[in-house]
Amino acid sequence: MFVFLSRGRDTDLQFNNYTPKADGQQQFRILLQGPAGAGKSSFINSVISRLESRISVRAAVWNTGQSGFTKEYKTYRIKTRNQENMSPLVLNDMMGLENISRRHRRVHVKDVEKAMKGHIKDGYKFNPDSSLSETDPFYNKTPNVNDKVHVLVSVIDADKVHLLSDKVVEIIQDIRDDATDLGIPHVAILTKIDEVCPEIKKDVKNLCRSRLLQEMVKDISKKVGIPENCIFPVKNYHSERNVDNDIDALVLNTLKRIIEIADEYTNI
Repeated sequence: MFVFLSRGRDTDLQFNNYTPKADGQQQFRILLQGPAGAGKSSFINSVISRLESRISVRAAVWNTGQSGFTKEYKTYRIKTRNQENMSPLVLNDMMGLENISRRHRRVHVKDVEKAMKGHIKDGYKFNPDSSLSETDPFYNKTPNVNDKVHVLVSVIDADKVHLLSDKVVEIIQDIRDDATDLGIPHVAILTKIDEVCPEIKKDVKNLCRSRLLQEMVKDISKKVGIPENCIFPVKNYHSERNVDNDIDALVLNTLKRIIEIADEYTNI
């Protein structure tokens, strides 16, 4: 059963005052990966919109009829509420995991591992045919704790859960194995939940009672091995022109749990 918690002042203060726990760590890096068009960039925009209190379109998103826009390793940093400093939260976007066409090809799996280790510099354009070479100028030879990924997030489109190919599932499992070897926690976000559940489209708080979502979460958990309590349904900002308290609460609660899970790994 999902729990919908309203956004509150205490939670807001936790994010405004958040400091990474590991020694020498000033940034908390979240790497988003998943099938092309699943909503990675939209989630980034939703997080920025929530934390900066204004609708953001900083991460480029294609129209519904198109799939997969991100072609390079892109870092997004977030300003604090007072707009004077940068938040320690850092989000990284990357190319999708599957081939849609010759124009929209998937990321090389070895590049995901290199990104998690902190070896990829911002702006690197992915080459589906070969992994980043150590001689490439975008290869970071000496990554520090701030360059490394602290939590891996698989982004999955709720409307496409039943269409996930065996190949994509295998890729996610392989990346999950790499993350486990590196001591990086792996969670998943289930996006576009309002497009598959009419009751959620009417009121996002109805996700708490959606049996369809619960079945989707169980399906994803069974396919890729992520525990059900580490899979979070989310409605991203899409057509809204102003921030919405209920969408904010859902995004904020998800972000809070992601940070808590990563912090647990830090303390192990």
